[in-house]
Parts: sequence; structure tokens; C-alpha cells
Amino acid sequence: MPFYVSRGKLPAQRHTAFYKEDGVSLYREELFGSKGFSGIYSNKYHLYAPPQVEQISEIKINGATGWAEAPLKYYHFLTGKIPSTGNFFNSRKVFLQNAHCSIATACITKDSKEFYRNSYAHELLFVHEGAGELHSEFGLLPFKKWDYLVIPKGVTYQLKFNSYKNNKLLVIESDTAFEIPKHFRNEYGQTNEDAPYYERDFRVPEYTEPVDKKGKFHLTLKVSNRYFQYILPHHPFDVVGWDGYLYPFAFNIDDYAPKVGKLHLPPPSHLLFTTQHFVVCNFVPRLFDFHEHAIPAPYFHSNVDSDEVLYYVAGDFMSRTGVKEGSITLHPMGIPHGPQPGKTEASIGKKATEEYAVMIDTFSPLQLTQNVKKAMVKDYDKSWLE
Repeated sequence: MPFYVSRGKLPAQRHTAFYKEDGVSLYREELFGSKGFSGIYSNKYHLYAPPQVEQISEIKINGATGWAEAPLKYYHFLTGKIPSTGNFFNSRKVFLQNAHCSIATACITKDSKEFYRNSYAHELLFVHEGAGELHSEFGLLPFKKWDYLVIPKGVTYQLKFNSYKNNKLLVIESDTAFEIPKHFRNEYGQTNEDAPYYERDFRVPEYTEPVDKKGKFHLTLKVSNRYFQYILPHHPFDVVGWDGYLYPFAFNIDDYAPKVGKLHLPPPSHLLFTTQHFVVCNFVPRLFDFHEHAIPAPYFHSNVDSDEVLYYVAGDFMSRTGVKEGSITLHPMGIPHGPQPGKTEASIGKKATEEYAVMIDTFSPLQLTQNVKKAMVKDYDKSWLE
């Protein structure tokens, strides 16, 4: 994140003796850093030593099976056709993945007392349905429908939902951080005046009192496609204070300020976050182009360096028919795509759109899983025929 946050009790200076109330015992400082301690970081101060663990064992959580023989073609699949139940981490169903990212959905039907940490990947959770609270060592972060939750790699957290009916997440994992695009920031890191959001739009964790409990606390670590259970001798949310630039945060899709042009603007105008290997954009309600002969529908295009994934959230997506909430389309690199028959003509003269969608453009090809095969819409690749 591009701005500094401070919560709780802190010593006057870093890396100095920070005594507890007894004047003898020390709080345990942890530097939580990125990019080999050359990137953004935060300092956390614990009641107990963070590395303490009593037992480690590998556990099994069923993952997705690859669809190695999937042909190179256009895909439309319905994520709701794949049954998904469980808690906030074991209910995830992966549809697309490569060496740098994965794209999944999850329907959360159960609470969990377990703690979770993704040790190898940063997570971007889009809350399609549901509301609740993200609990972590950084504090409490309430979330609501259509929030993005950005959770850095290595954060220990829990998701608590207000209800365990009708909850759904879009889950994007990345081996590099979700970052504010450089051209949205000035030389000091502050968002520019013409950026589609402002620091005020980002919600950061609220301070919560440290949990001073000993016992046996279960932490599930995800390590690529393997899972391990750590038994901790103390509650992991034992932080009395923290400060820095690296922490979970929330942003709601309705707070995104879209740009409007005289002629059709390309997808980068909808940019939200960047990583080293893909970008995340979102489509939100906006006015259409104002040239008297403008065609609001996108032109046919071939992005030869990107696979384009669209997750449909709500509204009427003007360039194609048949998509619904929870649909995903995949348009692979190297083959052209665009509006379906009649959609270009129908868009002329339209003044605005009410669509909501999340777009992921990856710079390496995506591999499909068997979940795509089970949920795909038949003959979507033929939908451009007149």
C-alpha cells in the first residue's frame, strides 16, 4: 500500500527494547517485509515469540484436477454449476491457473475456528455475496458485498460471515503482490488526482486488543498446492501494536471512478491492480463515449500477449448474450474476440451501461481444470456465427 498506518502500542524507536508492564519481559518485534526486505513492510509487536509451534503435519485438502487436453478455444462456464461447500479456505474450487496465479470461486457454508495463512501467494478476494469481518494479527476489517479484500502473502487470518447462507467469493491468488499501478501514483507514492480511487477509499484494519491465550490453536498453511497444519501454543492474534505499509485492506467496486472518453477506451482504462504477471481490471456503471458516431461496444481485438478472463458480477453486459451472474469467459491469447453478432449495432446511440465485472489479463497462458469442463456452456465458441 502507498501510505503509512499505525495501530496500538509502539516503542519510540524500532529495534529497541520494548518492555511489557512488568518492566522485565519484552514484547517480541517481528518485521513483516517484502521483496527481500527491500520493499514495503510493517513492524508488529507480539506478546509471544512468533515462531513458536508445537507440531507440524501435512493435511489433505482436495484440489482441482487439470484438463491437459483442453483445446485452445473460447470458453464460457458457469461457476455456480460446481458444488462448493465448506469454510473460507477449503471451499475453494479452482477453474484456471498457471505458474503465477490461480482463479477460483468459493461458497462459504460453514464457520471455522481455524486460522489460515497462504505462505506462497498473495490473495485478492472479491466478495460477490455476503458480509462479515476479516480478523488478522493486524486487527479487524469489516467487509461487505462487492468488496475487494487484498491479503498479503504470509498474513494469518480468519473470515467470519454474518450468515452462512448465500456467501460467494471470487478468489485470485498471485505469487507477486497486488499493487497500485505506478501511473496512478506521484513521486511520493500518493495517488494522483486523475487516479480512479483515492487513499480515503481504502479501508484498513481497526485496532483490536491482543488475544493473550495459551492452548492449542490450529493454523492451516497453504504452500502452493500442499497444506500443513501447525499447532500453536498461543493465539496468533497477540499483537499489541503495529505500523508500516504492508497490511490487509478493503476496497469496494462501487468506489471505483471510471473514465469516459470521446471514443471507446481500451481495457487498461479500467485498471484496478497490477502484479508482475497479470493485471486486474473492473467494469462498473459508466457513461458511454460521446462522439456523435461512437460505437460503445468494444472493437474486435487480439491481445497476443494475454489471456483475458471476465467474471460477471451483475448487470447487462452489452457485448454478449447468455452470460449471467457468476459466469466466467476465457478468451485466450492469439485468437481474436469481441462483440457477438448484432451487439455492435445495438450499442450505437446507447448513453450508459450498468454492468459490473472483474477482469484478469494474464501474461502467461492459463491451464484449465476439470471444473471448467464440467461447467462449460456448450458451443460458446460458435456464438460469433451469424
